[in-house]
Amino acid sequence: MLKGSNTPVPTAALRVELGWRAGAGVPDADASALLLVSGKVRSDADFVFYNQPAHSSGAIRHEGKRTTDGRVTDALLVDLARVEPAIETVVLAASADGGTFGHVPDLYIEVQDAAQGTPVARFDNPGATTETAFVLGEFYRRQGAWKFRAVGQGYSSGLEGLATDYGITVDEPQQAAPAPAPAVAPAPAAAAPPAASAYTPPPTPQPAAPPPPAAPPAPVRLTKVTLTKAAPSVSLTKQGGTSGALHVNLNWEVRKQFSGWSSKFGRPTAMHSDLDLDLCALYELNDGSKGVVQALGNSFGALHQPPYIHLDGDDRTGAVSTGENLTVNLDHKNAFRRILVFVTIYEGARSFADLHASVTLQPQYGAPIEFSLDECTVPSLVCALALITNTGGDLIVQREARYLVPERGVSPQRTVDHAYGWGMNWTPGRK
Repeated sequence: MLKGSNTPVPTAALRVELGWRAGAGVPDADASALLLVSGKVRSDADFVFYNQPAHSSGAIRHEGKRTTDGRVTDALLVDLARVEPAIETVVLAASADGGTFGHVPDLYIEVQDAAQGTPVARFDNPGATTETAFVLGEFYRRQGAWKFRAVGQGYSSGLEGLATDYGITVDEPQQAAPAPAPAVAPAPAAAAPPAASAYTPPPTPQPAAPPPPAAPPAPVRLTKVTLTKAAPSVSLTKQGGTSGALHVNLNWEVRKQFSGWSSKFGRPTAMHSDLDLDLCALYELNDGSKGVVQALGNSFGALHQPPYIHLDGDDRTGAVSTGENLTVNLDHKNAFRRILVFVTIYEGARSFADLHASVTLQPQYGAPIEFSLDECTVPSLVCALALITNTGGDLIVQREARYLVPERGVSPQRTVDHAYGWGMNWTPGRK
């Protein structure tokens, strides 16, 4: 499609894909959507993005990123049949993280039929330079039907500028509620001279002071937290992640086909296509109990009873929308002493060599925390990802990204236990 052109789209479930070509020095990008009435959102709840991934109507959901064959996509699922009647326009936007769109090659937006996977509309955005946010397209109603328009409007003020332009409250300090006006005390009645037949009326009741106005809602958080070697830790409390569910996701991409290390030359050999990674967690609770959550032995844990950690499933694709996931119930954060999240290779390889993996910790409330794993240069079967410790009631997330090499005959689980001093007894198990 050309900029400014439009085309009809079915009133059905659609997948909106933001895509670009990956490479060294290429900034990350994020898809978002705004639901508008008369050109503005009704409230901050009409903004769907990585920190607010679903609209209350169920019409729009942020699906997440995938990397395939050197291309990265970030997707939104849009069900136009569930968009509320008051909504006139759904704006489809993108924001750059770590650079400008002038350094994001082959940027495009594509609308697909979610059920069939077939393209409905596509707009390749040309000519980006210093922009850090873009409105790439929009859905809008015309005579009871929906159309898609290719927009291509850039912003140099990033996601914050774009969101503010549509009425979103971003990073503004909350205004303190004004103090209630003091109640007026009734004036003492003057003493009346005694009279046998006089009637003294009761004092007139004074009206109650009006209740103080409600505090304005908290502003939308646009920040993401990236942990690095130089800045490896963050406080969940300072990020607002003190309750609800903490989702931990591991996704990966195999760019070259390796399966292990040559014992003679210390060089990697071909990786099998049936690579199976397992996300696991060692836990220690404040009552002294210890254990492991993992697919091996069907030890999937529990979310609403100890250990308050649950492994969602066992995935072999590495896709960010599925991948390996576990959930921590932060409503019971005071029960935790420490949690070590780690990953093992169950089958398909004998090392993490050339496995490009990233970890995202998404609190229900607060900014997502993400980091990438370093390149593996040792014949490792287990990698410690993140250590979560309870420090005076505050949960601190520490990036580990530490590859461990098991000794001959020692399991990956026992290896990571020994490295972090958990002191558990291990027996053989299988899925």
